This record gives sequence, C-alpha cells and structure tokens, in this order.
Amino acid sequence: MEFDKEQFKQNLSARLRRQYGKDISQANKHDLFDAVSASALELIMPKWMETRAEYDKKPVKQLYYLSAEFLMGRALSNNLINAEIKDSVKEVLKEMNIDFDMIEDEEPDAGLGNGGLGRLAACFLDSLATLDYPGHGYGIRYEYGMFEQRIEDGYQVEYPDNWLAHRDPWEMKRSDLAVTVKFGGNIAYGKTPDGQPRFYIENAEEVTATPYDMPIIGYGTNTVNTLRLWQASSPNGFDLQLFNSMDYNRAVERQNSAENISRVLYPNDNGPSGKALRLKQQYFFSSASLQDLVRHYVADHGTDFSKFADLHVIQLNDTHPVVAIPELMRILIDDYNVGWDDAWNVVTHTFAYTNHTILAEALEKWPIAIFQGLLPRVYQIVEEINRRLVIELRAQFPNDYYKHEHMAIIHNNMVYMAWMAIHACFSVNGVAELHTKLLKEVELKDWYTMYPQKFNNKTNGITQRRWLLNANPRLSKFITDRIGHGWEKDLTKLKGLEKFLDDDASLDEIIKIKMENKQALADYLKHAQNEFLDPESIFDVQVKRLHEYKRQLLNILHVMYLYNRLVDDPSFNPPARTFIFGAKAASGYRRAKQIIKLINTVAERINNDRRVRGKIRVVFVENYRVSVAEKIFPAADVSEQISTAGLEASGTSNMKFMLNGALTLGTMDGANIEIFEEAGKENGFVFGMLTEEIKKMEAEHSYNPAGYLERNPELARVVEQLVDGTYDPTHQLFKELHDSLVFGVEGQRPDVYYVLADFDSYCKAQERVAQAYLDKKDWARKTLKNIANSGKFSSDRTIEDYVRDIWHLKKLEIKG
Repeated sequence: MEFDKEQFKQNLSARLRRQYGKDISQANKHDLFDAVSASALELIMPKWMETRAEYDKKPVKQLYYLSAEFLMGRALSNNLINAEIKDSVKEVLKEMNIDFDMIEDEEPDAGLGNGGLGRLAACFLDSLATLDYPGHGYGIRYEYGMFEQRIEDGYQVEYPDNWLAHRDPWEMKRSDLAVTVKFGGNIAYGKTPDGQPRFYIENAEEVTATPYDMPIIGYGTNTVNTLRLWQASSPNGFDLQLFNSMDYNRAVERQNSAENISRVLYPNDNGPSGKALRLKQQYFFSSASLQDLVRHYVADHGTDFSKFADLHVIQLNDTHPVVAIPELMRILIDDYNVGWDDAWNVVTHTFAYTNHTILAEALEKWPIAIFQGLLPRVYQIVEEINRRLVIELRAQFPNDYYKHEHMAIIHNNMVYMAWMAIHACFSVNGVAELHTKLLKEVELKDWYTMYPQKFNNKTNGITQRRWLLNANPRLSKFITDRIGHGWEKDLTKLKGLEKFLDDDASLDEIIKIKMENKQALADYLKHAQNEFLDPESIFDVQVKRLHEYKRQLLNILHVMYLYNRLVDDPSFNPPARTFIFGAKAASGYRRAKQIIKLINTVAERINNDRRVRGKIRVVFVENYRVSVAEKIFPAADVSEQISTAGLEASGTSNMKFMLNGALTLGTMDGANIEIFEEAGKENGFVFGMLTEEIKKMEAEHSYNPAGYLERNPELARVVEQLVDGTYDPTHQLFKELHDSLVFGVEGQRPDVYYVLADFDSYCKAQERVAQAYLDKKDWARKTLKNIANSGKFSSDRTIEDYVRDIWHLKKLEIKG
C-alpha cells in the first residue's frame, strides 16, 4: 500500500478535531489510539470497498465461516503489518513525538472469543484474505466478551470485560442491513397469494440484528475481506406507558431481554434459563447471517435457488451454528415457497461441518422443551429432517434398532446437533490426523460407516503474520536475515534455517533472542502483577483454556512434587525453573476453578519459602488473552501440551510455541503427534500413555488408580497434601480434587483423565527437560530445529487444504 505521510498526519489531526474537539497537544492516550486507528482505516478503506465491488461484479463462490467465537486480539498492529505500513506509521508518530507502543497498549483485546476454536477462526480469516480467497466471517458482537478474570485470594473472580467502553475504531455499523430474528410465538398456517400453503409464526418476540463490519486485511495483497458481527436489540423495547406508570423495570424488559443475547460469550448454562440464552445466541447469529446471504442472493439472482450452492459454501465451526441447517430450510420453504426436496438439495450442497472435539459433553444437544419453545417452526422442520433420516437408517441398517434410535437427531428428549450436522453437511472434518482417525473409528464410527465419503482431516494451523512477524520481531529479523523474505506468506521456507543448525553464531543469536524475550515478559509481569521472574530460569509454560482433560492438575502436582524434593534434599540442585500458567475456567465449571485456586495456593507457598528461592517459582498470569499470549509465546522455553491422549482434538497453542522456538513437552495427542513427526521426537519430550493403551484399559475396565499411589510414595504424598493441611488448614478446599483422583465423585470413576497413571512418566520427562537445558548450545539447536520445521502448521496450508477438498474457491485478486 502506498503511504502518504502528510495525508496520514492530516487524517490524524482531522479525526482528533471531529471526534474529540482536540489537537494533538491536548489528546490523551486513548484519543491518539482512536485517531491513529481511524486514520489507518481511512487508508485501508479504498481496498475494502474495491474488494466488495469486485466480488459483486464477478459472482464467484464465496466462503462464509459461521462461528460463535472470533478471538481477534488487538487490531492495530496486526492490521498495520498486513497493510505493510506499520514502520511508516511508527516513523510518522515518532516525528510527532508520539510513542507507538504506548498507543498500542491502549487498545483492549476484542471480547469476541475465548479459546482455540475462536483463535482458529481469526487465523483462518487472515489466511483467506492473504491468499486472495473470497471468504468472510459471521458471528456475534459480544458487548462484554466472556469475562475479565481477576485472581482474588487465589480464586478466579469474573468481572465484565468492558472492551466496548469506547467505540471500536475498526468497526463500521451497518444499520441499513439490519434484519429481524424471531423467537417463541406459535405456528400459524395459511396460503400465499397464489394459493400455495405456507407456515408462519405469530406472536413471536422480535429481535433486531444489526451488523457491524470489521476489515480483514490480507498481507501483501489488495484483498480486504469482512468479518460481520451481529448485535441484538429490540425494535420496540421501551414501553412509554409502563414508564409513565412508574413501572420502570417492566418498561425496559423487552429491550433487556433482546440485548442479553449479544451481552456475553458463553453465558453460564447450568440451568434452563442459561441453556435457553445459549440457544437464542446461536439461532440469533445463524438466522441473521442466513437472512443476509439470502437477501443478497435474491437481489442479484431472483428466487431461483438452483445456483445458491454454486456461490455459497458455509462452514459451521463446531456445533454452535448447526441450527443454521433447519433455519435455511425454513427461510427457503416459508419465505420463498421452495419445495422440501429442492430446499434440502440446497442445504446439503451448501453446508460443511468442522468437529472440534472428542468429548461427548461438547457435542451439543438441546432439551426438546427449550428448543421447541424458543424455535417452534424450526423444531417442526427438525422433526421432518429426523423422520426422513430414520427412514434412511432403517434402510441402511435393517433390524439394528439401537442405531435407529441412537443415531436419530431427536431421541432421549433431546435434539442432537452434531447428528444433524453430519447428516445434512456434505463434508465433516476433524482438525488433526489422530482426531479424525478417532472420529472415524470410535466416536463417530456409525456415522462414518453410513457416510464414509463425507469424512476428511484438516490439521489446524496458525497465521505466522500475527504469531511470529507481529509477536516476535526479534526472531522475525533473525529469520529474514538468514533466508530472506517470503516466509511471511510461505512458512515452509523456514526449512531453509536447517543449514544454520551447526552455525555457532546463529545458535548464539537464538539464545540471545530468547533471553531478550524472556526479559520482556518478566518486565511485563513485574509491571502488571508485581511478579519477579528470573530470565535465567527455564520458562515452563502452560497457557490454554482450563479444562480437566488438559491436565493443568498434573502440571501443578508435579510442581508440588518438585518442591518436596527441593525441601527434603538441599543438595538437589536442578536448573532454576519458573512454571507459568494462564487460563480461564468457564464461570460454571466448579472443579476447573478449584484447580486455579490450587495453582495459586501452591504458588503463594513456594514463592514465599526462602529454602527454594532462586530454584523454583510459580506464576499464574491473570486474565490470559491474545495480547498477553503475544508476550508469552516468544518467551517460553518449554511448551506444556499434556492432555490425556485421545482427548485433545488438535491444539493450536502447541503450534504457536513451536513457531517461537519452545520445545514441546507433551503426550502423543492431537497435533502434538504431527509436531513430533515434523521436528523429531529427539527435539521434544514425549511422555504418557498412548491412545490405544487408554482405550484398551477402558475396554477392560482395568484401570486402578490406587495401584499407582501404592507403587509411588512421592505421588501418594503429593495427592495426600491436597487434604492433609499442607496447603489448606481447613482440609476442605481441595477435597473434591483429591477425591476425584482417589475415590471418584459425582458418579464418575476415580481419575477420569489418568493423571496418576501418567504422573511418573511426566516426572521423568521433566527430568529430561532439566538435563537438556544444561547444554545451552544443544538446546538452541533443538529450538532452531523446531522453528525450521513448523512450516506445516501455517493456517495458510490449512486453508489451501480446505479449498482443495471442501470449498473449491477460486482466487480473486483485487487490482487496487
């Protein structure tokens, strides 16, 4: 992009004057962030408009990625990098005595996602634009994100994440494209003007969905795609009569009910009202997005929908947007009088489904009472889809009554969303080789038998523009100095770094870069949390969503074990270690919150014990998010990827760590397997039972946690310390964690995630880590080997795989 310094300065001054009535000398940090962002958007806007115009002018198949989450992170730096104007903007600001880093820190992380599913969606959008594919995102504009996590007395406490306290300068409100989404009401039957029968909804709650557009800027190209997010409001939410009657709460009841839909990401759904709100959210953005697509299609092509699937492919990011399947049927049948068979033909050639989980509880299902009550007409359509599926099941599996019942979309008074997705979509993909294999052979075996042609694997990836070029400028320069540019759009070029594996100068530079990044993280945590980290120590990091299968509990139990060894044996002197955790637990996930409390309790004990000072430290990073991750990944020495084998679909933090030169300490699970294949097991640390061993143990019901405690006194001691008063004088705080390992709780068998079974192997792997770190030059060689072999894990490669096998898009270069 051409950059005009003077024009940028004028835009900046004009923005401050119009928006705030200030000049640069009067502007505060937020004013400047807003003005810089808005001025940059002014430069990007012509490309954005040109991209939209080109897509309209040359109708081609476009990809629409429906996702409940888009974990975008901060926009300013990433957008400037992709537009290739960051250095120019920094130079102009420096001339104006404005510190770019200060401005960047004013930007809040967009509260639009939480975990890997949402970050994957963000990386995919980046890659689609960079590769010149017409692909866009649809989701919800959450007012408060998930929550801001604060640690108080060691506990996670949730506060509103008020990321929209100020306007977001990167979004554009499109009130002219608002649509109406209906909930509840009753089904009525009538006829169209030409006498055709039709169904419609009466007495429904109407919610207005207003779109906000964000630009998705491709790197080194003129393509600027769109992320469209929907905000909920009520068209008649304020009742003046009630207000004048001094019934103030009821006067705004409808408005509050509507706005709750786009208020918070993943509201607590432990009760019926929470489940209803979750379903409302999913239907809200799915319906609004489909109405938007259909409206645009009809404006261009009329009501002949035979070409709809030629121009649209809709990827459902997990089960959250699967309600879009019956909703598109409803729109076509009720609004446009399309017959069932023709509508079903459109649906089954338009939708594709990504499965992100092995865990049964993550395969969404809705109680019929809630689903039917909120979406009566949609439920009626689901019933018909299910009726036809059951006929198909009886033909495919005659006399197999178990399959007839359990593969039905509706059974056990539930609506099974994953079953609907597999039945209706033309493609079903897993996100790592092992994950897809397990889906085919175990979790979705019956469905694979029925629809083998639908199943395929698409190993996840990450965008190197954000996770290396933006997050780790020191390492980016090192790479470019040695192999030149080009890796920014073709990560396989990093393979060229292998010729420097025995170059002492390069290895010394890798050591220096890592130390500088560790110091930067230490400086940040000193400022943000008053934590004092030793950059000379091993930075052993586990940052990801807090879930029992990810086994943060195994990690902290090892820390307790290591602490015991250091206290018991003053001559024991391994390399100093800093164990860094970062994670949010879902607000209703009690046991995950107990693990956070345990981590912080152990941290307080260890960090204040003079006997181990300088040898071991534990840090819990508060409110883990993308902008913090960008500081952590470049600084990590060890990447903890320790999920129970067979339960992590893929993981993407493992890829970000690898790209930034951390060595993987992990089980043979998810994408870890492919990471070890690419970099070599000798350049990481593998431990734990294999998926096959676990499946065999489960089939034989032979797992006995007590045996591991009997054979390993150190493990037994650590587990007992959860309840013996060592860390909690009441003996009650961690009793549930203790009992979940030893006795089993809530009807579960003990140690569901094989923490005790893998403990000894994990400790031995940690000893190998300590030993390997003593040879700094060899550690740097392993680091460089990992970086050089991370090319497979670019989201650019993932997108090309989707395009080749599922989406069949064509590049559409924008001339600019």
